[in-house]
Amino acid sequence: MKNTTQSDNRQKNFFYLEGFKSELTIEAPGRINLIGEHIDYNGGHVLPAAIDKKIKLYFRKNNSETCTIYSKNYDTSFSFSLQEVKPSEEEWQNYILGVIHFIEELKPNSVNGFDCVIESMLPMGSGLSSSAALECGMATGINELFNVNLSEEEIITLSRDAEHTYVGTKCGIMDQFSVVRGVQNHLILLNCQNLNYELVKSDFEPYQLVLLNSNVSHNLASSEYNTRRQECEDALKEVNKKYPQYKYLVDVPEDIITDYQEILPKKTFNRALYVIQENKRTLMAANALEDELFDLFGDLLYKSHEGLTNMYEVSCKELDFMVDYSKKFDYVLGSRMMGGGFGGCTINLVHQDYVSSYIEEISEAYKNEFNIELSPIEVNISNGVSKIKG
Repeated sequence: MKNTTQSDNRQKNFFYLEGFKSELTIEAPGRINLIGEHIDYNGGHVLPAAIDKKIKLYFRKNNSETCTIYSKNYDTSFSFSLQEVKPSEEEWQNYILGVIHFIEELKPNSVNGFDCVIESMLPMGSGLSSSAALECGMATGINELFNVNLSEEEIITLSRDAEHTYVGTKCGIMDQFSVVRGVQNHLILLNCQNLNYELVKSDFEPYQLVLLNSNVSHNLASSEYNTRRQECEDALKEVNKKYPQYKYLVDVPEDIITDYQEILPKKTFNRALYVIQENKRTLMAANALEDELFDLFGDLLYKSHEGLTNMYEVSCKELDFMVDYSKKFDYVLGSRMMGGGFGGCTINLVHQDYVSSYIEEISEAYKNEFNIELSPIEVNISNGVSKIKG
């Protein structure tokens, strides 16, 4: 059976939406990352958390060798045979197909035919990692539906591998880890080298985290993501010629990398220096939160954005405008772009008494500058992926 979208008509889609009776419902959260951007694939520390904006996946067995997936948000469905799982030309389908491929690699013949309806509360392209939520939600649902006996670590890893292989984004492990291991009211200080982690209480009182969606998503994001990863690998390879003991770029001391300023191409050097500095900022930020040093934490957010803009070059004019605008207000302690870049959200630490007025002011300024509506996203720190029915 050819593994491409079967262009089902609206009547069939309506059937899946209205007539579908699920055996199992899975909720998979999006995630935020407070600081530590683009360093998970360099072995760094990150500070993410699962949030209460989620994807719901409704599953039922269909006693066949065919799987049918319906997206309520896209109002489209596709079917494929388990005998021939391979990449599709439609990107969103590959998050699902890749997960099934790697489950079958780990646990051969463990998956049978099923139908699934997907409903997302996560705005696409916002930097809230809807892709990892979809991957981990699909893997968890299949694991539960067919008693595959996958561990949490296997779900995390195979979901990342699906994104690498079927989607083509060479992401790190942070997104999938956060989606699976999230704990309500806690941030995760995660060491991406060994997946050791500790929980940090997410108590920002009297400040509040505010996400502002730029509502732009530049096409550079995917290709440039892989380019940045390659540049980091190139930098480490050059350093390893003299210092083979460093397995990860974040472990290279800053004074050593500065010796390579005239050796590495300028962009490659800047990427490496940013990575090393951002890892330090993340560890400082976690300590600042534990000690309730919110001013320091906010300053680290600004320094992170400065590095992402000038050294890692993954920001855009819309995100830079939002961060620069926030500096006018004493009650905004910090702001930075969040996610892969080239669009999506900024994350802001705002005094709770001024959240509404700040959103109103920055929305008006943003609309005047770009003629684009800004979307505030209220989030709370949530648990990871979970079964809520069946």
